[in-house]
Parts: sequence; C-alpha cells; structure tokens
Amino acid sequence: MELMDVIKARRSVRKYQDKPVEREKINACLEAARLAPSACNSQPWHYIVIDDPQVKEAFCKEAFSGVYAMTKFAEKAPVLIAAVSDKGSFTSRIGNFFRRTEFYLVDQGISGEHFVLRARDLGLGTCWIGWLNSDKAEKFFKLPKGKKIEHLIALGYPAEDPAPRPREAFEHIVSYNEYK
Repeated sequence: MELMDVIKARRSVRKYQDKPVEREKINACLEAARLAPSACNSQPWHYIVIDDPQVKEAFCKEAFSGVYAMTKFAEKAPVLIAAVSDKGSFTSRIGNFFRRTEFYLVDQGISGEHFVLRARDLGLGTCWIGWLNSDKAEKFFKLPKGKKIEHLIALGYPAEDPAPRPREAFEHIVSYNEYK
C-alpha cells in the first residue's frame, strides 16, 4: 500500500477474528516502532508482547478491572502490546523541564503510530488503549521503579472494518503565517 492509503485506512478496531497473529508480523510492527525518532535519540520505550492466551487472560483481569471494565473488548484481541515508558535521557529530561513538555510521551506516540501504521499495512487491526489500571498492570509484570505502562495496543485480524470517523475540514486546522 502507498503510505497515504495506509493512513486513510487505519481505524480503531475493537472486534477481532479468533486467529493468532504471526510473530513475523508482530516483529515487523515492532521494528517499525523501533525506528521512530525520539528527543535526543533517547528511545524511551520498551514493548511487552502479550500473546500467550493464559498470560493475556490473567493480565486483562488486572488491567481491565473495576472502572476500567469498559476496555474489556481488548481481551478478545489475539495480542496486546504494553508500551512501557522510560523518562528518557538526561538531556531530554532537561528539555522536559524547560519546555514543560514530557517528550518521552511524544516519543512513545510517534513510536506507537509507526507500529499501528505498519500493522495496517500488513492487514492487521489495532486499537490504542489508554484506559487501563496501570498500577495493577505494572505490578503484574513486576516493572522496576520509574517504569510505567503508558498505553496498550490491541492487535489482531479485524472482524469488521469500522467506518471512518469524521475529521475536521483541512481549512479549520491549518493556517499559514498567522493563527486563524
């Protein structure tokens, strides 16, 4: 697919076929994520692939409990990708302080978008999930202090092709040489 076709075709998929995703395809998505740019080349990410059904079931019981139950649809995805953050390099943390911007989160977003676009290119569906019990998810994986699961990406073969969501008109989001 051409890049713009992939971008236009990407959707948040919440229903998946009961079909495993090949590790080769998972690794291709992770390689795309690995190649993403980051502030000061800090590469503040680590991805945990959850594709063992028993591990995924136990993880989902923790991550989607209580008020987080509305994201239980992700239990049906054959694979979950947990994006673990790192605060980044010393130089990028200085930038965080002075700019009041958490660049490691921007970097994770860029890396995650590389992942989901490559997944779409390979015929897979994804859904970003930010509504999870991070504390329980982090305890589940016994993450060291300072590491946090920022979001999950559900991954699998789509069981549906969701309709595109409305987007703002180009002229409403773009201006040249002044803010309009």
